[in-house]
Amino acid sequence: MKESVLHEKALQFAADIVKFYENFLLLKKDNTIAKQLIRSATSIGANLNEATYGNSKADFISKLHIALKECSESLYWLRLIDKVGYDIDNLDKLIKECEEIKALLIKSINTAKSNG
Repeated sequence: MKESVLHEKALQFAADIVKFYENFLLLKKDNTIAKQLIRSATSIGANLNEATYGNSKADFISKLHIALKECSESLYWLRLIDKVGYDIDNLDKLIKECEEIKALLIKSINTAKSNG
């Protein structure tokens, strides 16, 4: 079974965030923000997978909304890391990835809701 573009992007984003977290730890900075980021970023794909096997359309949409909330939280943490000024090479790329996932999630939710 071929995964959707959204599933693939969410999985790649989670992998990229895990690598980011490992590199962040090398900075020897307070990692509270990075811990929050890894939790929310890896949760996007997990909730997306749960949505795929939802019990009902309402359950499917609910899980997509949770994934969207986790995505929005991840975007917040990434922007905060940028605002703090940590010298992270691929931060812009991660923000762009997260914004793309957010747009796809919104589109998926709207499509699911309109397919009454």
